[in-house]
This record gives sequence, structure tokens and C-alpha cells, in this order.
Amino acid sequence: MAGKLSFEEGASIYKPPLFCGLNYKFWEARKKIFIESIDQRIWDSIENGPYIPKFKKDNSFIAKPLSKWTNDECKMAQLDRSAQNIIASALDTNEFFRISKCKTAKDMWDTLKVAHEPKEGKTKSQARRKRRKNKKSLNLCFMARREDDSSNVSSSNSSNSENYGQLLQAFQETHEEANRLALLNNRLKEKNN
Repeated sequence: MAGKLSFEEGASIYKPPLFCGLNYKFWEARKKIFIESIDQRIWDSIENGPYIPKFKKDNSFIAKPLSKWTNDECKMAQLDRSAQNIIASALDTNEFFRISKCKTAKDMWDTLKVAHEPKEGKTKSQARRKRRKNKKSLNLCFMARREDDSSNVSSSNSSNSENYGQLLQAFQETHEEANRLALLNNRLKEKNN
């Protein structure tokens, strides 16, 4: 089921892939392709930082005042804003607030990368626990995206039934986990008393 959900969103060439905090490497690869398909210079802005027009003065380069920029320089500098918009429009609320204070597209991308790429020395069991925890919110994430997508008007009854089934299963798994944690909590309280 999880493999199926990863691709249920579809691969629209007009709509950026949504990132809900799960499957970062998959999203990162798709997002890079999506951005490069719009304009390679936008991806370049993400990798290398924004274009800042400069002029030479006394053997050093100084940033030009905005009023002195040429039309071409304005267009090149605008690529970073386009990149910021493309990144921000592909994030759920939690991920958006993670990058909302970033000043450049490179900062946004790097912030997401640091937050979601596996850290050196992380054990397999830690990664497995995180995947288990995140798996439960995966169904809800994709279903929320599908509900928000007003362009997808042709939903069939079987698709709605499948969505309901997935939502119900996610709820049941969450409920079971809450019961398990409550039991553990009670045992710890008894042990401490």
C-alpha cells in the first residue's frame, strides 16, 4: 500500500510534487526534475544562491543598487524569487513554516535537506521507528492533498471508497498506537509508585 501511495499523486508536469515531510529523497529527486524542466537557471539559483548584480570598484566587486540594475540583471535576480515560489508551493503547512523565514531559495532547499536527510551515525532501529511513525501520517497527507485539489473533479466512487478505507486504517493504527502508549504509561506509573 505504501508504494502505491507514493505514486498516487501522479506526475503532473504542471503541478509541483507535494512534500509532507515524508520520503524526502523521492521528493527531492522529483522536485529537481520539475524545477529544471521549467528553467535550468532556476535550479542553478537553488544550488548556487541568488544572482546579485555587482560592479567593480577599487579592485573589488560591490553589489549594485537596485536602481542601477539592467533589465537582464533584473530577470536573472528574479530567478531566485521564482525558485522560492516553486519550493514553497510544494510544501504542506508544517514544512512551509520550517522554511518561511529563509531569505533565498538556496536557504530553503538547504533547510529542508538538513531537516530530512538521514544524519550520520543514526541507527537502523531509530530510522525504522521514525518510518513507522511517519507511515501513519502518510495516508492522511496524500488524502488531504487530494481533497484540496479542485482540478481533480473526476473522482470515482471506488476511489472514494479506497480513500475512506485508507483513512479508516490510518485512524485504527493511530488509535492502537495511542492505546499501546496509554498502557505503557500506566505500567510506568505503577512501577514508579
